[in-house]
Amino acid sequence: MVKKKEAIASPFVLEEEQPYPIPEKWIWTRLSNISHIRTGKKDANYGSINGKYLFFTCASEPIRCSDYSFDCKAILLAGNGNIGNISIYEGKFEVYQRTYVVEIIDPLLTEYCYYYFQYKWIDYNTDKMYGTAIPYIRLGNLQKFPIPLAPLPEQHRIVSCIESLFAKLDEAKEKVQTVLDGVELRKSAILHKAFTGELTERWRKEHGMGLDSWKHTKLIDVLKEKPRNGYSPKPVNYITPYKSMTLSATTSGVFKKEYFKYIDENIPEDSYLWLQPGDILIQRANSLDKVGTSAIYTGQEYEFIYPDLMMKLQVIETVSPQFIAYCLKKSDVLAYFQANATGTAGNMPKINQKTVSNTPISIPMLNEQIEIVRMLDNLLTQEQQTKEVAKNVLTQIDIMKKAILARAFRGELGTNDPKEKWAGELVKAYLPAQTG
Repeated sequence: MVKKKEAIASPFVLEEEQPYPIPEKWIWTRLSNISHIRTGKKDANYGSINGKYLFFTCASEPIRCSDYSFDCKAILLAGNGNIGNISIYEGKFEVYQRTYVVEIIDPLLTEYCYYYFQYKWIDYNTDKMYGTAIPYIRLGNLQKFPIPLAPLPEQHRIVSCIESLFAKLDEAKEKVQTVLDGVELRKSAILHKAFTGELTERWRKEHGMGLDSWKHTKLIDVLKEKPRNGYSPKPVNYITPYKSMTLSATTSGVFKKEYFKYIDENIPEDSYLWLQPGDILIQRANSLDKVGTSAIYTGQEYEFIYPDLMMKLQVIETVSPQFIAYCLKKSDVLAYFQANATGTAGNMPKINQKTVSNTPISIPMLNEQIEIVRMLDNLLTQEQQTKEVAKNVLTQIDIMKKAILARAFRGELGTNDPKEKWAGELVKAYLPAQTG
């Protein structure tokens, strides 16, 4: 921690500028009054894979590097991009030139200030960021950041209470996350069983059928025509009769009709661009983990056209489109798309018509396809419900953490002692030039 602060402006925030009421023995002060703030001088290329020291950037997780410029306990704040990236670290480390290093004056508690940053930093900067493409925080905003400073013993009690409560919530969060992670594993296992015939093994016995009724083929053999790219006309900012869906409409693997743009072009009724219920849309370009993502269209006839970054598939009458849509979600099919994508070094890997057409599939008779779809609808709906419940619990845990912080920094955790010394005396003791 920094031992002493040089003379600066008044250590107190004027009453009319205080964000909210605090206990009597607390004070509102500015961050610049209780800290020493620096920034790094290294660019993003300074990192090295096998480095000995942590290199804090504006990304969510620090990388490594081979040297250090800082050896202290500090709060690390992203100065641009993800401004919610807040860390606390003690030791030797390096930082990116857009990262702020905030050292809290001794003996004030760094953890106390860290948790207040977790509580209010993003809200404080909502209307104070600069830049458009990559918003950034100016040093002046950081220096003026108001902090409710409790007496030193209360700071320790607050941190102890927060950490105890957060530990319990983090334990619960870890268990819920395990459930959430298990959903994707179970979904993958269910799809594997469905498309190896295991899921309908009993059904086949009841109907006097065997696995020899399955046919191993390529996707193109069950399509009415080759996959076709869509069209992306220039969008307009007013309502027209024509809607072009965006890539986000199918990124989740389910068609979401709210993701579209209006276009001001006359699309003939007989155009292949119009979507019909049962059409399958596959993303031919996206990030590597998303390329090949597919969804079955469930909107109305002649309601949407589809964009250039998607392909449309229409299956023949003897094949269930829902069956093929599920087949395209298998992990081995997605791995096939990723392995055959081009431009993987860039931001938008792509799969072409040939790759999609040659997708290997195994397909049973139509009545078994329908049974598989029925079973998958039931099983995967249950998994999706489990996923939604787990995600909601995670959201509630985050809300509870926010509520704990709100109570902590209003003196409402039941730990405040009105008999303790006024926090203003503590600040004045370490800012000796500021007595007025």
